[in-house]
Amino acid sequence: MERDLKARTKRFALDIIDLVEKLPNTISSRAIANQLIRSGTSVPANYRAATRGRSNKEFIAKLGVVIEEADESEFWLELIQDKGWLEVNSLKTEASELVAIFVSIVKKMKNK
Repeated sequence: MERDLKARTKRFALDIIDLVEKLPNTISSRAIANQLIRSGTSVPANYRAATRGRSNKEFIAKLGVVIEEADESEFWLELIQDKGWLEVNSLKTEASELVAIFVSIVKKMKNK
């Protein structure tokens, strides 16, 4: 499962990068692109850090960051779609699924 999530979150970041490179070159889209790049690439980076956590408490805390960043990415994707710049349904779905997966993991860890 860990290896699958590492690959899945990395693919998410790569897809975010590809999407951002297709956005129009306007002041507003560049601002959103910068935010989306930060949050989208933060998801796999923080997940990797979480897997190296020294305790369950640290693991849960780092997954909290992953959840926040995936949720923030979903928000930026919604803005891109609402502006009509690009079709982002599949990435929005992936961001939402990643949030749900990591929330589920955190809940299970807290109930141990």
